Amino acid sequence: MQRIILLLFIVIPALELVGLFAMGSLIGGWTTFGLIVLSGVIGALLARRETRKVWRSAQEQLRLGQVPGQTILDGICVLVGGILLLMPGFLSDLLGILLVLPFTRPFFRLQLLGWIRNKLAKGGSITFFRM
Repeated sequence: MQRIILLLFIVIPALELVGLFAMGSLIGGWTTFGLIVLSGVIGALLARRETRKVWRSAQEQLRLGQVPGQTILDGICVLVGGILLLMPGFLSDLLGILLVLPFTRPFFRLQLLGWIRNKLAKGGSITFFRM
């Protein structure tokens, strides 16, 4: 798992740089910079709005005595999407927006749920980071 994370920290930034340079050569450096800033601002506003929706939904479910399982998965998707939207680059912005948007989030939520179920079925624990 650590090798995969290390690979992601090398490959994804390299792809983002290639994309930024390619876009810069197509539409210009300042326009590319403006698009990156604009996508970051719009993404941050969208993530903030969706975070509030998820938080209110979790509070309502808890108030009704329900376990907010799906809402917690939504919250994880919005959190990861928000982090991706803060990273400069078009690939991370695209994935971040897909994770944050309410109509595309169910796909990722199902993938996350499947991963969790698979780990638990194999008797494994769910660890995101190890120190």
